[in-house]
Amino acid sequence: MTIDAWIAAHAARAPGSAAVFFEGEVWSYGELADRIDARAAALLAAGMRRGDRVAWLGLNHPEVFTLLFACARIGAVLAPLNWRLAAAEMTRIVEDSAPRLILHDDELAHRAAGLAAPGRAIAHHGGAIPPLAETSEGSGAPEGALLLVYTSGATGRPKGVVLSQTAIAANAEMSVAAHGMTGADRALVVLPLFHVGGLNILPTPAFSIGAAVELHRRFDPLAALTALGGGATLAIMVPTVLQAIMATEGWAETRLGAVRAISIGSTDVPRELIDMVHARGVPMMQIYGATETGPFAVYQGVHDAMATAGSIGREGALCRVRLMRPDGGEAQAGEPGEIWVKGPNILSAYWRNAEETAHAITDGWFHTGDIALRDEAGLYWFKDRIKHVVISGGENIYPAELERVLRSHPKVAEAAVVGRPDPGWGEIPVAVVVRKGDLTETEVLLAFNGVLARYKHPRAVVFVEALPRNAMGKVVAADVRKMIGA
Repeated sequence: MTIDAWIAAHAARAPGSAAVFFEGEVWSYGELADRIDARAAALLAAGMRRGDRVAWLGLNHPEVFTLLFACARIGAVLAPLNWRLAAAEMTRIVEDSAPRLILHDDELAHRAAGLAAPGRAIAHHGGAIPPLAETSEGSGAPEGALLLVYTSGATGRPKGVVLSQTAIAANAEMSVAAHGMTGADRALVVLPLFHVGGLNILPTPAFSIGAAVELHRRFDPLAALTALGGGATLAIMVPTVLQAIMATEGWAETRLGAVRAISIGSTDVPRELIDMVHARGVPMMQIYGATETGPFAVYQGVHDAMATAGSIGREGALCRVRLMRPDGGEAQAGEPGEIWVKGPNILSAYWRNAEETAHAITDGWFHTGDIALRDEAGLYWFKDRIKHVVISGGENIYPAELERVLRSHPKVAEAAVVGRPDPGWGEIPVAVVVRKGDLTETEVLLAFNGVLARYKHPRAVVFVEALPRNAMGKVVAADVRKMIGA
C-alpha cells in the first residue's frame, strides 16, 4: 500500500473532516483527496515516470502535501528545495537531483526562472504543467523512493538523502505513538517543510490517522502564539522559534489549555527552556534524529516527557539504537558512544553517491556522528557532536562550506570555522583567520555575500597568528574553540 491510501481512506470514511488549515481556508479530507487525484493525473499526463523528480520551490503551502501523496501514488520523487540557499547552492542541488519539473509559488517565481534548463519544466503550482514527454503510466511502491532532501555533510558538499515510503510510514507510526495522537488533534506547523522535521514530525503522522494540520506559510511569532491559544493541540518547534514566541507580548497571558505537547528537536535543547514550558503545564517532547533517520530515532513520549526532562528519550519503537566506542566496541550503560540507528525509518541511500552511502551505513546501521550515553533506565542523554556542525537557530551550518570560501580569499593564509554559544541562536559560526597582509573583519564577511545563504555567514571574525594543529598537521577544532572562548 502506498501512503496516498491514507488520504483516500479518510476521505471515504469522513470526507468533510478537516485535513488542512491554511490562511483562513480549510481543506477537508475529501478536498485533499480530490486535489491529490488531480495532481497525480496531471503529472502522469505531462509525462512523469516512476523515479522522476518533482522539485518544489516555495514557502510552506498545502501544495507540498498534495505533491507528496501524488508522487507516492505514481512512483515519482518529491525534492523540496531550501529557498534560503544562495543561488549557487541551489543550482548545485538542482543539477544533482535533476528534476524534470520544478513547481513554484508566487514568492519564489524569480528564483525558479533562474533554474530553467533543457529537459526541465518550470511551472507555477496553480497553473498547467507543460508536456514533458509522451504520456506514461506509473505507480508507486512502499519501498520506493519518495522524498529527496538535501543536507550538507562533513565535507560541506550537499548530499541528497533518499527516504522511501516505508521510512515515512515508520516515522509516522512512531510519532503517532509518541504523541498519543488521535484524529481529534490539530498539529501546528511553522517550521519549513523542506526540512524532514517540518514535514515528518507532525504533518505526515497526522495525515496517517486523519488528524488536522494547521500550516503557516512562514513563521510569525504572534500568529504562532495565537494558534497555540486558539485550538492547536500539538506543535513542532526548534529552540529559537519557541524563544521568539515566548518573547511575544501576551505569552504569559495566553491560555494553552488545549496544547497537549510541544515537540522540539534539531539541537541540544537548553534545560531552562524545557522547564519554562513545563511550568505552563505543557509537556515538551525532545526528538532526536537526523534527516537520514527521517527524523525519528530517539524520543520522549508525551506521557513521560516531564518525568524525563533533559534526556532525549528512549530508543524508537520501530528502530534499534547502538552507542559505539571509537575502538569498534559497543558502549555500556553510562559510557558515551556514537549513536548508530538501524530500522525501516533510515535513508535508503545518499542520492547517486555510493561512496558516501557505504561510509555512513554499516550492515544497515546508520552512523549519526553524534555522541550520547544511555543510563540504566534506558534513557539517552545527548553529549556532543563528532561532526563539527554548528546548529544556529535550528539550521545546520557546516564549517567546511565556510572554510572553502575563506581559503579562496587572497588575503587569508588559513582559516577555521567553529561554533560559539549564543543566547539567542544557540550557536553562531565564528571565522578564525590567519591573514596575509592587511585584512579587516568587514572584508572577510563580504566574501560570503552571494556565495552562501545569509544564515550560514560567520557572525564574527577572530584573527590569530596560527591555528592549533596536532602531530598529523590537522587543525584541532576543540583548541580553536578554546582560542575564542567557546
